[in-house]
Amino acid sequence: MYYKDLNPGKRILMGPGPSSVHPRVLKAMATPLVGHLDPDFLTVMNETKIMLKEVFQTENEFTIPLSGTGSAGMEACLVNLLEPGDKAIVCVSGLFSERMVEIVKRCQAKPIIVASEWGTIIEPEQVEKALKEAGKVKLIAVVHAETSTGACQPLEEISVLAKKANSLFLVDAVTSLGGIPLKVDGWQIDATYSGTQKCLSCPPGLSPVSFSENAFSVINNRKHKIQSWYLDVQLLRNYWGKERFYHHTAPISMIYALREAWR
Repeated sequence: MYYKDLNPGKRILMGPGPSSVHPRVLKAMATPLVGHLDPDFLTVMNETKIMLKEVFQTENEFTIPLSGTGSAGMEACLVNLLEPGDKAIVCVSGLFSERMVEIVKRCQAKPIIVASEWGTIIEPEQVEKALKEAGKVKLIAVVHAETSTGACQPLEEISVLAKKANSLFLVDAVTSLGGIPLKVDGWQIDATYSGTQKCLSCPPGLSPVSFSENAFSVINNRKHKIQSWYLDVQLLRNYWGKERFYHHTAPISMIYALREAWR
């Protein structure tokens, strides 16, 4: 059977993602492949980390493009930070915060839903009330800007409540990263994830993530093994850190593209 060459035609992508990609980013994906442990690629990895730290506004050493879409980033954050029986407040105001609730349940943790109507914000007072009623809460999760509605949540105010309660603060920045300010260090965000296909103007397939040392302290003291081998950030840290210990074959061409998008 004969199949024609791909030719979808030129489009201006106006949906919620993927967004249009600059020709030089597409060209970067055609750069000759090297091995995922090649010295030249290790340099690309280092440069990409530096650029991601700039856009995340963080000094977190573990700031990397995770192999997978934004949903992989969501799952990576939750499966690493939550253990069976943990309580997690999830601020639900759209489709993707509802997905967070589902993953919390799959971690055998207990979701405490703080909800608002789709398209509206979560009021900090709602989170404060939930904290008082729930007792010890391991984590508070918020979608910064819901793709399904566009509503932008008051992260700075909710962060203050998380720190006061000694709870981890997790932020979904899939839609917001690169489009509006996200101050990971300034707002004391412990873990965050995004996607390359929206404001980063890159093809889908990578999920930039950033974990604080506070988050790693919690992970290092887990009582249960992390539910996912592939998304275990302790293992991934060994590949993206000084050790360069093989974990999985990195999507080299996608990382070329992300580097070019932010060069």
